[in-house]
Order: sequence, then structure tokens, then C-alpha cells
Amino acid sequence: MRHIAIIGSGPAGYYSAEAAQKKYGDDVTVDIIDRLPVPFGLIRTGVAPDHQSIKAVSRRYEKTALGDNVHFIGNVTVGDDVSIEELQGFYDAVILATGAPNDRPLEIEGSDLPGVIGSAAFVGWYNGHPDFKDLDPPLDGKSVAVIGNGNVALDVARILAKTASEFAGSDIVGHALDQLKQSNVEKITLLGRRGPHQIAMTPKELGELGHLERARPVIDTLDFPDEGADAMLEPGMRKSVTHLRSFFARAGELREKPVKIDFDFFAMPVAIEGGDKVEKLIIEKTELDADLRSQGTGERYELDCSMVISCIGYRTPPIEGVPYEHGRGRFANVDGRILPGLYCVGWARRGPSGTIGTNKPDGFAIIEAVAEDIGAGNNKEGRKGLDRLFERRGVEAVTFRDWKKIEEAEVANAREGAPREKFTDIADMIAARKS
Repeated sequence: MRHIAIIGSGPAGYYSAEAAQKKYGDDVTVDIIDRLPVPFGLIRTGVAPDHQSIKAVSRRYEKTALGDNVHFIGNVTVGDDVSIEELQGFYDAVILATGAPNDRPLEIEGSDLPGVIGSAAFVGWYNGHPDFKDLDPPLDGKSVAVIGNGNVALDVARILAKTASEFAGSDIVGHALDQLKQSNVEKITLLGRRGPHQIAMTPKELGELGHLERARPVIDTLDFPDEGADAMLEPGMRKSVTHLRSFFARAGELREKPVKIDFDFFAMPVAIEGGDKVEKLIIEKTELDADLRSQGTGERYELDCSMVISCIGYRTPPIEGVPYEHGRGRFANVDGRILPGLYCVGWARRGPSGTIGTNKPDGFAIIEAVAEDIGAGNNKEGRKGLDRLFERRGVEAVTFRDWKKIEEAEVANAREGAPREKFTDIADMIAARKS
């Protein structure tokens, strides 16, 4: 019998478990270990709460989780409750599927001022991640700067711009919805270092901005190349740019909507100023070189704002004893292999790139690598050894059956029209599984 431990219960973790099931059938046991008592990682705490169709992929992971040879072990922190070295002693293969939950730092002057928030924290706040439930973002000001030109920046802008009624059917947590109802934000500026042809925004997410109840996207077409140049873009990008052009074309129709989502291209934040909180963002205009890289022009201007949300990327947190590439914010690996018996997959392997679906081939590829390396297994103990260690250390692990009780309580606590009301406190999650 082969024993595999997967650290992280998000898409990369469950796709890897599914691949192991298909590869080995009954000749494998897979234990999926997670720091939180609840599974599904990014699907639960990263995907926007008003994108329930995307969150539905968790049903596929649940099918894998309910297999006889796959077990969820939640409320366990690798590095504190058990070390990588100890896991390698119990398992034939240990796969790190920890994702990239930490914000890439915004390394400009003033980035430590109150009111400067990373997207992982802000998204975690409105999605009910226990680490960010007490964030309390400053929503009392009229202007917010969102740094980034990807889908996360779009999610942040859309959540800030929506009315309370537009969250019907979403699973945004109650404390965030209550605070957003009291928001004074009237202008959201999306800043990107490059131009409209270099955005990382997908058509679906961009298209949503044109249908918000009280908010309108604002575009300056002087930032655009000639329309004929759009034909050279790949189809998805061309469709995204078409959305941007349509926002400009519909400006008159949308003018009465009071909240502005302003796209500011060729804009590089260089400093944040304020006394005891954010008051303004200093921006330098950029231009593209021959390789389409942005470079400053020396021309600067100011943007008054009370909050800056940085959506510039994510990093995988290091784990003691695991080689790490600090420059790339991921584990050091060659095609997912880190050390003998130790692997990584998903964002922990390649950095924060690709969609949720990108993790499926990644998961299947890593299991092929594991199969090449471990053969029929090395007669290790797997879960039995881990359980003995937990008993000695008083570690209270959460099972998938426990999670279903937590989920049942969240569904029962939902406000009218919402699919659930997430617990945001780990102690409450633990208590719910015992009820």
C-alpha cells in the first residue's frame, strides 16, 4: 500500500488526490492536511462570493473527498503540529499544495501606512477567512486606489462598487456586507503599469462592470492604440479590450450612475503619503519599451484616496526545511520535485499563475512523477503513525465528516437568499462540528 500526504486542500490538492485515486485505485491512501478546519482553500476564501458558479467546482472535490481512500485532516499546521521531516517518515510521498496565500509586498515609500491593504487580506475579509475577519478596512473615505490590472483587482473593485441588493445569492460574510452597506466610496481607481493591450483581465469579469446598478467604468481612449491593432490580439484578450472600448462608447448611457470605476493605464505608484493614515497616492506615468515593459517617464501626479488595495500578486509561504525560491515566491523545484519523497504542485510549484482548472493537469502530472519515484511503496505507516503523533501532542484534527457538520451549521445560519453564513472563527468551527 502506498501512502501519500498532501498539504493543502484547495484545487491543486484535490486534483492531485483525484489523480492518485485514478492511478492506483485501492492501492493508495491519501491524507489531505490543512491548517483550517474547513476544506477547499481558494474556492472558499479566494473566489469572489458573487461567483457561485465557480465555487460549484467544490462538488467535484467532495466526490474525491468521500472516497474510501482519501481523508481530510483539518486544523493541523505543518511546521507546528507536525514537521515535514516527520511526515516523510510516515508517508511515501509528501506533496505541498499550499497555494500562494501571502501578498507580494508593495515595496514603495509609505506602504506601511494604515489603510494600505493587500488583496489577500481584503479578499479574505469579505470571504470570511479567519485570519482577516477583524480587518476593518477604512470605507469612510470617498476614493480608493486599487493597484493591479488582473481579475483580482476587478473582483475588489466590483465588491466595493456593488449595492447590498446585488449580493443576493452570494456568500459574502455578514460583517463585510454590513460594513459595505455603510461605505462612502464614490470613486475606485484601477491602476496598471502598462496599457489596455497588456491587461490580465478576462472577458467575463470585465463584462460584469458594465451591468452594475450604481457604478460605471470610466475609460480614456487616449490610452488605446488604433482600433485596428486589436486584431493582432489573441481572441480572449481581444474580447476584453472590446469590453473596454464599449465602456467608453456607453459613457453617456452610464453617466447617471454615481460610483466611478476609473481605469488609469500607464500608471506606476511610487509612494503613498499621509499623516497617521493614507491620504494620497503618488503616481508616475509610464511608457512601454520595445519589449513591452513599462518604464517611468518622470512625469508624476497625485491621487487623493483613503485606502490603497494592492493586487500585485501572491507568494507561497516558506516551510522550515523546504528549499525555497525567494525571488519567485515558491518552493524550489524541478517539475514539481523538491527533494526525494517531497513534491509541490499548483501555485506552490509554479507561482500564482493560471486558472483553477490549470491545477488539474498539474495534479495529474505530479502523481505521475510520484509513481515513477515510489514504485509499490516503502511499507510506511501513513495515517496510523500520524494519529499516534497527534495523540501524544494533543492535536485535535478535523475530519471531512466534521466539516459536513460545520457546513450544515453554516447553511442553517444563512441570511435570506444566501447559500451559507461562513464561520469566521476557528473556535466556532470546532464547536459546530461537535453539535
